[in-house]
Amino acid sequence: MKRRDFLTALRHGPTAGGRAARVDAWTWVGGGGDRDADEWRRSFARVRGAGISGVLVGGGDTTVLGDAAHAEGLAFHRWTWMCNRNGDARVQAEHPEWFAVSREGKSSLTHPPYVGYYKWVCPTRPAVRAYLRDLVDRTAADPRVDGVHLDYIRYPDVILPRGLWGKYGLVQDRELPQFDFCYCDVCRETFRAQSGVDPLDLPDPPSNEAWRRFRWDSVTALVKECREAVHARGKAITAAVFPTPRLARRLVRQAWDEWHLDAVFPMLYSAFYLEDLPWIGTSVTEGLKALTAAGGGTSLRAGLYLPSLDPNSLIEAVEIARNAGARGVSLFDMGALDDVHLAAVQEALGA
Repeated sequence: MKRRDFLTALRHGPTAGGRAARVDAWTWVGGGGDRDADEWRRSFARVRGAGISGVLVGGGDTTVLGDAAHAEGLAFHRWTWMCNRNGDARVQAEHPEWFAVSREGKSSLTHPPYVGYYKWVCPTRPAVRAYLRDLVDRTAADPRVDGVHLDYIRYPDVILPRGLWGKYGLVQDRELPQFDFCYCDVCRETFRAQSGVDPLDLPDPPSNEAWRRFRWDSVTALVKECREAVHARGKAITAAVFPTPRLARRLVRQAWDEWHLDAVFPMLYSAFYLEDLPWIGTSVTEGLKALTAAGGGTSLRAGLYLPSLDPNSLIEAVEIARNAGARGVSLFDMGALDDVHLAAVQEALGA
């Protein structure tokens, strides 16, 4: 599927009579495990039969997975971890200096925040940008890949969603230094050249607008390079992002409404934020308003977290997203789509 075909599929307008447009559905898929091509085809046929039209696949063999997805009529996008390089042994061994540094002065390589796999590279560094741009360019060059789906295209969570505070025994009513990134030498020197001040010398770094904007812009610059590389291959580029531009800026330094991607998939996991289902609709509305203000051209699919949604709630969540103007939904993840949830998806989509 070329990018132009993907965009055509994205941009169906309202149905006759002014009713909300019919949404499509995607699902994130962990591509690991020991399934062979026939098993993948059966898995993909199962979700395609419920009306799902695309898969965002991480890991596994692109040849096997891409061919299986296409054989069952699914769009195949490669789900790609970006700034979180936990599984990148080569970078960890050869470039420890690339890893983001907290306000405490500790590298995420040796002192990952929250969990052991939170090992993040710094998006301000030109070498990091070049490495990640080349990664997505190689991914997009594969003829089986219809698009590249970016994940972890951000800084570590300076503040977790409220529903996760108890899990980690935290109260994050302010930006704590051990979770505040990045204060590596390159970030400090680059910001000093722009502003005349070392961010570590600011009286209260979290409250400084220029320092916040610096990090938003560092991520956006990385996204721009990746977008240009993928579009040069004639492929689509999308991203999994935090729920709204406002929350994304505050929690993980993402200004995703400024990225000009083909589509964004905000992770509207309401239970993580101690919110009810209508919050999904208000978040979609806020996201679409920000995208329009930034020039439009980016569609939005509401990411839904299946473990928090019983089948009836899933149907309601899809309807809420549709009525708020979402172009579609995406489900996390295919492994959680039991028969009951899959039937709910089919009902919600009218497949």
